[in-house]
This record gives sequence, structure tokens and C-alpha cells, in this order.
Amino acid sequence: MKSDSLYVDLHHVRKCFGKDEILKQLDFQMIRGQVYGIIGNNGSGKTVLMKCICGLTYQDQGEIHFPGCTGKTRPSMGIIIEEPGFLPRYSGFQNLWLLAQIRRTISKEQVSAVMELVGLDPKSRKHVGKYSMGMRQRLGIAQAIMEEPELLLLDEPFNGLDQSGVEEMRALFQEKAASGVTILLASHHGEDIDHLCATVHRMDSGILTEV
Repeated sequence: MKSDSLYVDLHHVRKCFGKDEILKQLDFQMIRGQVYGIIGNNGSGKTVLMKCICGLTYQDQGEIHFPGCTGKTRPSMGIIIEEPGFLPRYSGFQNLWLLAQIRRTISKEQVSAVMELVGLDPKSRKHVGKYSMGMRQRLGIAQAIMEEPELLLLDEPFNGLDQSGVEEMRALFQEKAASGVTILLASHHGEDIDHLCATVHRMDSGILTEV
């Protein structure tokens, strides 16, 4: 793999929590616009890997590079890790608009458009606390993609969705990859991986191997 083709480059990444070694000298590379799948049991290290990539936690050893980014900056990222957390007494739109105020890169119209893209009504006053699990997951996906990130880290993004919702979100992620977005997807369901991922890795006790 040519160095100038890399988008994310992990080299000898190791992460421990106490005496538990979660990631073991892990090497992993991603190319822009590709969809990478990770399969593995709960506790295998998939979520910790994503948290290291996005900076929610830091590796104990090794390096994570983003070729093309200067210094220690990271590309713009959209993240679904664990259950999406929202303010339960606010509507879906209110939740997304509050988050959008942090960076101030998108308008209310764009927030409305992304909600419609994932199958939610931006005009609904229904509080998120009354959302079904599937609606909350759709809102989480809207949050992840609303600022047009370059990298998507998706940990079980289809949880709670019915079959039609799964198919809609698969198509959405395929469109994002076709537009140049790089995606790392962890799923327990082989069908999700088969439909979306060109490259699949298995995580087992902190060791990542290509399938």
C-alpha cells in the first residue's frame, strides 16, 4: 500500500485497562472512500479501537496517523459508539440543533434535511424520551452524518432498526462511501458486513486479522 494512499494508519497500537491488555500491538490501515468491517465478540476490543481512532481514549503505545492532516489534527468524524445519548425532554430536531451549535458549520435547514434523509420528521415535537429504539438509532445516524464528516466510525449502527430501516441505512452508507467518506463498521450481523464492506477484519482478544 502506497503511503500517499493512506487515510488512517495505526502502527503497533496497544491499549490496557489495568492489567487487561485490550489492544495488542495492532497495525491497521484504511484508504479513503472504502468501507472496512470488523467482526468479533463482545469485549474483543472493537469499541476500544474506535475510541482510540476518534480520540475518546488514547493508546498506551504505538501511533495513530492521519496522512494529509497537519500536526496532531484529525479529520472530521461522525461517530456512533454505544447507545446514542440525547436529551430526553427535547425533540429530535432540538437535540441535533443544540449539537450543531458547537461547531456552527450547518444551518437549521441542513439539520432538517438530514433528519428527513434518515426517515425522521424534523417538525415533530415528540420528545426523544418517547422515541422507539429504532427512532433513536436513526437520530444517532443523523447526528453522525449531519456535518458531512470525512470519516465515519459506526459501532453496531443498525441496532433497533427493522428490516426496512436496515436496508435504508445500508444504502445511505453506501452513498457516503461512494462520495469519498471512509467508514469503519463494527457489527455482529454478517449480512451487514457482507453488504457494505470490501475489507473485513476479525478482532479476537485485541488482535486484528484480515478475513
